[in-house]
Amino acid sequence: MSILRIVGWSALALAAAAIAFLVATVRVIEPQPTAPPAAAVPPAQRTSGGLIVPVEGIDVRSLRSNWGEARGGGTRSHQALDIMAPAGAPVVAAQDGVVEKLYFSKGGGGITLYQRAASGDLMLYYAHLRAYAANMVEGKRVRAGELLGYVGDSGNAGAGNYHLHFAVARMGRGERWWQGTPVDPYPLLAGARPGR
Repeated sequence: MSILRIVGWSALALAAAAIAFLVATVRVIEPQPTAPPAAAVPPAQRTSGGLIVPVEGIDVRSLRSNWGEARGGGTRSHQALDIMAPAGAPVVAAQDGVVEKLYFSKGGGGITLYQRAASGDLMLYYAHLRAYAANMVEGKRVRAGELLGYVGDSGNAGAGNYHLHFAVARMGRGERWWQGTPVDPYPLLAGARPGR
């Protein structure tokens, strides 16, 4: 009788160890979104500020500035434009340029992409992506409207809070991707129209 009890406890311990191993080593990978058919997504819109709205299917008239809004319990101000969009919506280059940095920040922007504008004087920042486009690499030259990735909720966006955090920085000579002076992207996308 005692041998059966020992064997039973051994089997239970072995099962618990196997479950612990699986929990520690197995990672669930969500399927990567594919670009929707071209007919399903309206083309990107070029704006009066010279930029393309960086999320396909989003009308420039639906944008609202949230520059300067309190974040982090009032510890910082928002220095970007949040563009709400469905999960997996295509994120496109707002201007011609070069992908300067692909970066992951768990507690910040999550899956992010920094693009230097072809003029060299702007850095465009795309954050909370679900995934990059399949061929995305640092140093890649991109054209306005070219697919960069997909809208997501990575980083500190909050689960299910799908949006593109789009920021712009003015770059001085020799400044790197993490430097520059933040500027409100809203006027560059929507122009100085009333109803902000």
